[in-house]
Amino acid sequence: MKFRSALTALVLVVAPGVAVLGTATDAFAVTKVSHATATSMFREVGITWSSSGNCSDRNNSTCTSFEQLNLSTAQGAQTLKRATGCALNITGGTETGHASGTYSHWNGYKLDYGKNTCVTNYIKSAFTYIGLRGDGAPQYRSGSGNVYADEGNHWDVLYYNCGGC
Repeated sequence: MKFRSALTALVLVVAPGVAVLGTATDAFAVTKVSHATATSMFREVGITWSSSGNCSDRNNSTCTSFEQLNLSTAQGAQTLKRATGCALNITGGTETGHASGTYSHWNGYKLDYGKNTCVTNYIKSAFTYIGLRGDGAPQYRSGSGNVYADEGNHWDVLYYNCGGC
């Protein structure tokens, strides 16, 4: 039993800034990345990011942080950028201040993007409208199942996967 307990508490570091978190009883493990790894991935494809506080502290709601972002979420952003060719600016990441829940910003599943005509036209033409979210935000689902919610001044995107990376 001691071996199983040790196994269930396992945290395996697979690369600098990347960790696979999970237990032997989890159905799957989520791979987390550091802020530095995420920003490197975003720079690689020309994605920008900004914050009202010009900072990246995960515990400050005026910052935009990517600490503990899911690898598949970062890859999903890359997929969106490559698919659209549009300017893409991330305005919200894993920082505190967003709604809670399993599939939340804090848990690494969501990113916010500043709105522009190019991104909006792509989402509305390439994805399927699935109705209004509980708060009234119109939602669109990509072919891979990720959900894009129009929150007025930005897109709130829930990444269940990397979007076909």
